[in-house]
Amino acid sequence: MNLKEVDRVENISGKDFQNNYYRTRTPLVLTHLAREWPAYEKWNWEYFKQTVGDKVVGIYNNQKSNPSTPVNQADDYIPFGQYIDMVSKGPAEWRIFLFNIFKHAPHLTKDFIWPEHLMKGFIKRYPVLFVGGAGSITHMHFDMDMSHLMHTQFLGRKRLLLFPFEEQYKLYRKPFEVLSEVDFSHYHHNSGKPDYNKFPAVKMASGYELILEHGDTLFMPAGYFHHVEYLESGFAMSLRAVQRNVPGLLHGAWNVFGMRNIDTLLKKLAADWWYEYKKDKLLQTEGKVISRNAEL
Repeated sequence: MNLKEVDRVENISGKDFQNNYYRTRTPLVLTHLAREWPAYEKWNWEYFKQTVGDKVVGIYNNQKSNPSTPVNQADDYIPFGQYIDMVSKGPAEWRIFLFNIFKHAPHLTKDFIWPEHLMKGFIKRYPVLFVGGAGSITHMHFDMDMSHLMHTQFLGRKRLLLFPFEEQYKLYRKPFEVLSEVDFSHYHHNSGKPDYNKFPAVKMASGYELILEHGDTLFMPAGYFHHVEYLESGFAMSLRAVQRNVPGLLHGAWNVFGMRNIDTLLKKLAADWWYEYKKDKLLQTEGKVISRNAEL
């Protein structure tokens, strides 16, 4: 894999952000954006436990989904306070994603500022938390709705791999899904992952590697594939912004209302056939990618 560092800046003007990152769909880390927010000092485990500790949340383990796994089905459900106790004490490979804590505690929206000086189109009814224990993993995927993301880390550190959408075939994206077939777990260790013998096209993929720390805000352009590993227990908030062009909006709508429903239906009606069909498609795509790159 060809991995680059993501640019990091303390602050940036709206004009420079639009010209150099938003329009070019290039990721960026803003190191001081969140430091102006009350949430930067205020949000911690104890505060969240007191605020929404009684709310039941879905939690997810590190296992990659199998061919029959429904989209976004949780592995267990427990009170958020119990989950906080579990992950704040040490390694715990459980995570929470798309937790709309603000639905339960609307006053928390006063603890941050929407960065509209950088871009427009934020979905203000839907800011969400992503929470993980040390060692938990979010496997390689792209976000179905194809929104831009401002993702701010508030506690703990996590390591990310990012790839633009155009690299989807080198990443062995599963047909009619947002997930990569490849296991990137602990890719930065001498673990034999990703398995280049099994997935040779991955070697040709170009992307980014970075670590997010407390107060860092990542701009992740729409459609980027991302793999996340929690180095320490922590949480982050994502602010989503829709693409402000018709093709981008249509792509997101197709993924949510068309692609997902077709995949869910065929997993129920013809799981074995659908699995074999998608596996054959992956192999065909792999051959085309390798042949194309051999000609360059």
